[in-house]
Amino acid sequence: MAGIIRNPKDFGAGILYIAFGAVGYWIAVDYGFGRASRMGPGYFPSVLSALLMLFGLIAVIRSFIKPGEPLGGFAWKQSAFVVGSTVAFGLLLVPAGLIVALVALILISAAASHYFKFDWKAVGALIVLVVFCSLVFVKGLGVPMPLLGTWFGG
Repeated sequence: MAGIIRNPKDFGAGILYIAFGAVGYWIAVDYGFGRASRMGPGYFPSVLSALLMLFGLIAVIRSFIKPGEPLGGFAWKQSAFVVGSTVAFGLLLVPAGLIVALVALILISAAASHYFKFDWKAVGALIVLVVFCSLVFVKGLGVPMPLLGTWFGG
């Protein structure tokens, strides 16, 4: 099979897209689908999962046609930072609040990049992003997340 695959990156990405799309579709299959004019809770995840599987199929087909580079090494350290930042966000959200959890999420995930520098532009972007997310999710959409958690008497 390895001799037929001309672009291993597209093949791997396509398989991942198909797998994630299939899992998403399988999870959403028990939700009410509805129709385009009156969408049920399963409409968006089902359509999104089907599109993801379609893109994966296109990438797999393309991997047999168009030549590409071989796969390189996997960025374990960077992946650990990104996954760790998501876990930290989940663990900090209730006790510390959305503001602290977002700061932790942004700073830990930014540490995954060797281009990141903690300077005044980064601090400004961090503040703008935290304020924007707080306004959109808590105030605008009414998502029940504390801005300051139980650690701060919130």
